[in-house]
Amino acid sequence: MTDRVLYGYFRSSAAYRVRIALNLKALDYRYQPINLLKGEQRSAEYLAINPHGLVPLLDDGGVRIAQSLAICEYLDEAYPDTPRLLPAEPAARARVRALALAIAADIHPLQNTRVGKYLQTEYGKDEEGKAEWIRHWIRTGFDALEKQLAESPSRYAAGDEPTLADVCLLPQVFSARRFGVDLAPYPNIVRVADELEHLQAFAEAHPSRQPDAM
Repeated sequence: MTDRVLYGYFRSSAAYRVRIALNLKALDYRYQPINLLKGEQRSAEYLAINPHGLVPLLDDGGVRIAQSLAICEYLDEAYPDTPRLLPAEPAARARVRALALAIAADIHPLQNTRVGKYLQTEYGKDEEGKAEWIRHWIRTGFDALEKQLAESPSRYAAGDEPTLADVCLLPQVFSARRFGVDLAPYPNIVRVADELEHLQAFAEAHPSRQPDAM
């Protein structure tokens, strides 16, 4: 049995990214669900290993790392003989990082569970109000991302092999569909997502295929 453990939640975009990365690198892991809706991320047991109370968290044989992009870069550096998520060439590497961060730092944080709860408790937003907030910020990010993909067309987000940009892109498209974002204005994003959905590493990481899926 592997001593590599991924703490996550099936519908978390950030945990989805790490599942994809682990699959791309063919690294075995044990999945430990943390139910965000039940508040398990705030339990004393979980906070003892991740004080931020967020998912994902990777425990790689005692090496504990939070934050999905940090985990992905760790996997690239710790397992260099597996398929790389970041290109070696500096300009290509920077472009992949920029695309990944446009999603992971600019879009995703505005749609996560704790932001939704704050909108509800402090500003009285109902479920539809929260959903429209999420749709607004996804559309804002996708408007720019679509232009970037159109400027440098390739099979995937940043080339003809999957990279960290794709690891972030597909989970964000899943979220966009979940919240009812009209994707018609984003043909390049949809085209890349469709390509990725046919890859086994991405398909197996889909939320619906996780043991805690409800």
